[in-house]
Amino acid sequence: MKVISFLPAATKMIYDMGLQADLHGVTFECPAEASQLPKVVRCVLEDKNYTSLEIDQIFSASVAKGESLYWVDDKLLEEIQPDLIFTQDVCEVCQIDTACTQAALVNLPKQPLLVPLSPNNLEDVFACALIIAEAFGKKEVGIAYVAKLKAEVDVILDTLRANRAPLKRTMIMEWIEPIYNCGHWIPFQIAAAGGVDMLSNPAGDSIVTPWDKIVRYNPEVLVIAPCGFTKERTLEEMYLLTDKPEWKNLQAVQNNEVYIADFDMFTQPSIGTLVEGIKALAAMFHPSIFTPDECIISKFRKFN
Repeated sequence: MKVISFLPAATKMIYDMGLQADLHGVTFECPAEASQLPKVVRCVLEDKNYTSLEIDQIFSASVAKGESLYWVDDKLLEEIQPDLIFTQDVCEVCQIDTACTQAALVNLPKQPLLVPLSPNNLEDVFACALIIAEAFGKKEVGIAYVAKLKAEVDVILDTLRANRAPLKRTMIMEWIEPIYNCGHWIPFQIAAAGGVDMLSNPAGDSIVTPWDKIVRYNPEVLVIAPCGFTKERTLEEMYLLTDKPEWKNLQAVQNNEVYIADFDMFTQPSIGTLVEGIKALAAMFHPSIFTPDECIISKFRKFN
């Protein structure tokens, strides 16, 4: 069987479950494990260092024109002749969607099976892992993978209860300019780590959030993890926040509880990376209780 993943999160879970032998193509944004595989999906923003505002403006303009930021290498697709393609419909900004994928398949002599993975909440992401494993004919591998990760989350919840840890009033930003709150599965990650984000949109899209609303909310812990940005890339644009009125008055700033984090722990819905995100958040919210391993520590840092 020949499989193509049009979704970095799916690619990551395929490798985590050891199913990569049948993987023959990926996207330009797929994890390092897949770096040697053909890149079937490309993006007009690829290899260009646009600012947050420029990226937002380019996407808004493409939506207004009914265009996509992504395109499929038709020649590669025809050469591979896939039997199955994983795609998504969660976010048109982050990845190519199912409609664009279908358009690219019209001229193929053999039509592959499309398996859309479109989670809305954390439990949905666990379910996506099972869908992937079943598509490979390895349902038992998916069950074991999910069980292991759920057990890791349960340890965090049990530790929070045992220590009677108070909920931390937090905010996770999915974008800096304009500022977006967090949505979909991220509020569930926050809850599992011992926090609450009252500006979030659980199981729904993130939306532009006015600065004055954030000031009134006044989070105890502020986590900045723009979609697609590493913490190093985020540092380049932190001035967009630090130059704002009332920045220094935020409780999170005054108490040195502002963090920047790699995006893949939050906006890439691979269940393994999301569980890493829960562990990282638990350490941010309750550092006296949780000490994550060095791999997770390397993926976030305090901003000061």
